[in-house]
Amino acid sequence: MKIAIVSDTHNNWANFQKAIEWIKNENIQLILHCGDISSQEIIDDAKKLFGNDIKFVKGNADWDLDLPESLEVEFNSKKIGFVHFPDIAKKMAQSGKYDMVFYGHTHRAWDERVPSGRGETHMINPGELAGQFYKPTFAVYDTSSGNLELKLLEKL
Repeated sequence: MKIAIVSDTHNNWANFQKAIEWIKNENIQLILHCGDISSQEIIDDAKKLFGNDIKFVKGNADWDLDLPESLEVEFNSKKIGFVHFPDIAKKMAQSGKYDMVFYGHTHRAWDERVPSGRGETHMINPGELAGQFYKPTFAVYDTSSGNLELKLLEKL
């Protein structure tokens, strides 16, 4: 199963919409959003447009949204955690509970392996969709093959 991982949309509906359209066309059934959505309207519009499951966690720009701080999902025996803040993501990765941990907040796409009870846990930031500091990006993870790709929005 392929999942899309996005973060830090900061109310940039045009970019989020473009990413969702591409994700739908690729028959990806799940989006994990690592926080800083910024409004309930964007959540509602994204769910309506996507028509499949989108899971959201709370970022520092989501102070008025009722969202969990972190979530976990499991597919093809791969346990995945996601959160907004990198320090919490690192603790999650070090716990040995997860195969992959996704996070946001820094707006910078990043991929590292963290020593954990599983040997190493992949800790990934998909970058930002808002385009505030860096070019808008998101990630696609194939839970069957283990393939992880960074997608540059302007190239879609």
